[in-house]
Amino acid sequence: MSNDQLDQQVVELDNLSEHREIVTFMRRSAPLNTSQRTALEQYGHLILEYPVGDLRQHFEHPERPLTVEIGFGMGRSLVLMAKANPERNFVGIEVHVPGIAQCVYEAGNEGLTNLRVLDADAIQVLREMPDNSINTVQLYFPDPWQKKRHFKRRFVVPERMALVEQKLELGGTFHSATDWEPYAEWMLDVLDNRPRLENLAGKGNSYPRPEWRPITKFERRGIEAGHKINDFIFKKIS
Repeated sequence: MSNDQLDQQVVELDNLSEHREIVTFMRRSAPLNTSQRTALEQYGHLILEYPVGDLRQHFEHPERPLTVEIGFGMGRSLVLMAKANPERNFVGIEVHVPGIAQCVYEAGNEGLTNLRVLDADAIQVLREMPDNSINTVQLYFPDPWQKKRHFKRRFVVPERMALVEQKLELGGTFHSATDWEPYAEWMLDVLDNRPRLENLAGKGNSYPRPEWRPITKFERRGIEAGHKINDFIFKKIS
């Protein structure tokens, strides 16, 4: 899809009627390769259909801590984390169908039983979750919505973080990462001023890149472009 087509899609989003809710994502179409088409057929049991209700109930062990990743891209890092943490359940939310297909292809090949994915608006999914039910929310390299008129579409804004706080269990964490410095500054300003959240790196600081977070394709692109990677981990304290 060309930049002109992407800009047109954003214009169309901005021209929605006032009663329509602001979305934080933009759908992009792309053809599926052979393995991805096969994945949708063979590993369809890993894909949840919206509405999903309480995400914990879609696993054999619903009592295990739940990690929800918003916008997992092609899903490689999510699969690696699920494989490395079999005692934890993972749900990935993504609107890019090839990414969903690639993720379930790799998860299926690994025989993972603690990972599910779905194509949905993460905000709606969170709203329908019970309060205090999620252990970790992950947001890695989200769209920074660079133009000022699109800042309202950024996921990290006070009203959306209030929803995240509501759904996190006490002691649960929100972990975000970005290679876009202006968005990192924005995130820190929003998150450091949330009284229910504690910055685990200390107020005003980013968190040292955790070894347990696998590097993503978008992160590699950022590093190659000379961008600084910022991680932020905030714990719900009230």
